[in-house]
Amino acid sequence: MSSTTTEEPGSSSPAPVSAADPENTGYKVAPLYATLPLANVALYMLWLGVGIYLLPAQVIHIKGVPDQEALKWPIFWGALFATVGNPLFGKLSDITRSRFGRRSPFILFCAIVGAIALCFQANADSIAVVGLTWGIIQFIMNGYQAALTAVMPDRVPASKYGMFSAMIGLGIPVGTIVVSLLLAGVDLNMIGIDAQIGGFDGKFADPADGGAKGFYLIAAILVAAAVIFVIVSPDRSTKGLPREKFEFIGFVKGFWVSPRDHADFFIALVSRLGVMLGYMVVLQFNYFILLMYVKIPPGEVLAKLGTLTVINSVVTIAAAIVIGPIVDRVGRVKPFVVASGAGAALSLAIPMIWATEDGMIAFQVANGLFFGMYMAVDMALITQVLPRPQDVGKDMGLINIANAGPQIAAPFLAPFLVDDLDFGYKGLFAFAAAISLLGALLALLVKRVR
Repeated sequence: MSSTTTEEPGSSSPAPVSAADPENTGYKVAPLYATLPLANVALYMLWLGVGIYLLPAQVIHIKGVPDQEALKWPIFWGALFATVGNPLFGKLSDITRSRFGRRSPFILFCAIVGAIALCFQANADSIAVVGLTWGIIQFIMNGYQAALTAVMPDRVPASKYGMFSAMIGLGIPVGTIVVSLLLAGVDLNMIGIDAQIGGFDGKFADPADGGAKGFYLIAAILVAAAVIFVIVSPDRSTKGLPREKFEFIGFVKGFWVSPRDHADFFIALVSRLGVMLGYMVVLQFNYFILLMYVKIPPGEVLAKLGTLTVINSVVTIAAAIVIGPIVDRVGRVKPFVVASGAGAALSLAIPMIWATEDGMIAFQVANGLFFGMYMAVDMALITQVLPRPQDVGKDMGLINIANAGPQIAAPFLAPFLVDDLDFGYKGLFAFAAAISLLGALLALLVKRVR
């Protein structure tokens, strides 16, 4: 990160203490070990619970059949609004002056509004309404994500970046496990054990009501996590900081980051874009991959999808926990990024040659291992290439476009590759492998990070 130690006159927000002294942020770090992962888990319960389970359930409820064409539009509009919302709310949090700080007001406000919007979506009766409400939810909740993502560079000492990067990355697999247990359940018969855990007989992801109860459940969890975060790990007051006169033109221009002056930042963004696109283009269509490629009977898809998702997530968690501290000790990030991308690419070849339940289990184990490695180091890389400490929220929002962008592209790329180009699902896996590997290799071009 930058070593700027003083604030420029009229800058939107002060440089964090860590910009001057990487080991002294001025915040209590201990509460963040619990509250930051909790808030991230709740967020990814939303993204993945709706994306993997509830949107397909709503499509089946409204259309009467598993319609891939209908599913792609809610995913597209949601991701498009997310692309706008993340940097916008990030910038707004940077310039916020309140007794509750810059990030906490947005975390709490967006969680409450997002929960209300989820309750509206629970009662959607057309694909158009599903697309509209999911777009609004994505826009608002990316305000939550932008503020939450900025907490690490705001408050965490540089020596703990590896550990916190791993903890933040764990939001995806832990959120996936929890939401899978709640919405789908885990069919242990897939691994030779005659039992099923969770699922509640499918009542939280029932196509008969479009998964309405699942939307209500996730809404309640989001609000609870936000309240716990702002109370247990409060932000510092920013009321006494200099205020910048708001000018719309200047505000818009503030989103521009020169690729020439901040090449490492853009390389890191594109690198993450490639890896996440390879991940999302498969993840968002797992339901249909199991149904139409692996040929699992429709009545068994939900529980088996939950099982595979949990297997992937457990392995991801184990990998991230192990790799995060190792990165801090070794002091090098790029070798882990490249290794994880190469491994993820190889794992995507497994379903191409082994399109069975056992093959999908092997794929989830291998993919979880290398994706866990990537999530353990990704934030550690990105946090070190941010252009200016004063604009952490906005810049992290721009980086998060690498999460939203693949979600925009995936619902169009997958059907295009599978059906229009007639590559089938094997072609989909091959594309995902190639783009993941390319994204990881781009990290080698980042000069500021070892």
